[in-house]
Amino acid sequence: MPQLTWQKSSFSGDESGNCLYLAATPDGILHLRESDTPDDIIATTPARLNHLIRALKDPAPPA
Repeated sequence: MPQLTWQKSSFSGDESGNCLYLAATPDGILHLRESDTPDDIIATTPARLNHLIRALKDPAPPA
């Protein structure tokens, strides 16, 4: 895996210690980790992450 450049989410608090970090590789894969478990990294595509976020925001369960 190439060296990742991590960016802290703008929605993460400054001092709470619960921060989400995101890094992208040249092939478009997104890598996510939390500040309290930085060695646990998940990888996904922008489309799949978008689908997950939309599903989490939708108050109604799918039919």
